[in-house]
Amino acid sequence: MDIHSDIPYTRESLRNPLREFDLYLPPGSIADPTTRPTICFVHGGAWRSEDKKEHSVLAENLVHHTGLAVVVPNYRLTPHEETRDNVLRHPSHTEDILNFLEFLLTWEGPPGCGRVFDPTQLFLMGHSCGAHMLSSILLDSSMVTASLTPSRSLLDAVKGVVMSEGIYDLDLLNLHFPDYLGWFIAPAFGTLESYSPFAVTSYALRRRTLSWLLIHSQGDTLVDFSQSEKMLNHLKSEYGTSADERICYNTALTQGHDDILVTDEFVKIVGHFIEKALDKH
Repeated sequence: MDIHSDIPYTRESLRNPLREFDLYLPPGSIADPTTRPTICFVHGGAWRSEDKKEHSVLAENLVHHTGLAVVVPNYRLTPHEETRDNVLRHPSHTEDILNFLEFLLTWEGPPGCGRVFDPTQLFLMGHSCGAHMLSSILLDSSMVTASLTPSRSLLDAVKGVVMSEGIYDLDLLNLHFPDYLGWFIAPAFGTLESYSPFAVTSYALRRRTLSWLLIHSQGDTLVDFSQSEKMLNHLKSEYGTSADERICYNTALTQGHDDILVTDEFVKIVGHFIEKALDKH
């Protein structure tokens, strides 16, 4: 496997590890790698923790199982100890991810390699808060966060999206897990009476031909089923009669919130979804 680490996706003059990504390429030669789709995994961590390196096992497993390139970006995080000079709140984290995805569309590849995947065929994966971030881009959040509006080219490039253990409705999450308000919701979104404007379950579809896979493990004790079920019902309402064709919901896993990411079962579920989505295009 060929791994390219710490690639910047912005034009900052000084290196910023939180605005870099890692690229994992399958071994062996491919006649034309520029026709190969790629998978992008956006990590969770409550908008305040985790690093792309922590998900190298998942990335390598995805490469081995699918034969596709995998990219894992970092993004700026809300600090654990907030001061007047280091506040970072939504939508800043998601703006970084949007900038990264737009960057992929025109990136010429690692030095000396050239393009190693087709930027017009992207599969996006969001775990926990990563699911909220991707949903804020792929669904129409423009009335709340206009800065998260993707280009037409990016919307056309995304062939499928996988959401695992997703956070979608902050008020509902706070109702079931009150400790989360002070732990990460208020630090990442500000102290508000209601977080309903940021519920992605109220955002309309930007594109009706996108395929979705929602995964929620029976063993997840950090985010409960009500999150994924509300998102599922919202998407079904948006898609109407085409919902069964466009939306998959999988609750077969039994591991913990993050533990699912290093299981063979998780990778197989994702790989099967990608294979089916490619057959549609």
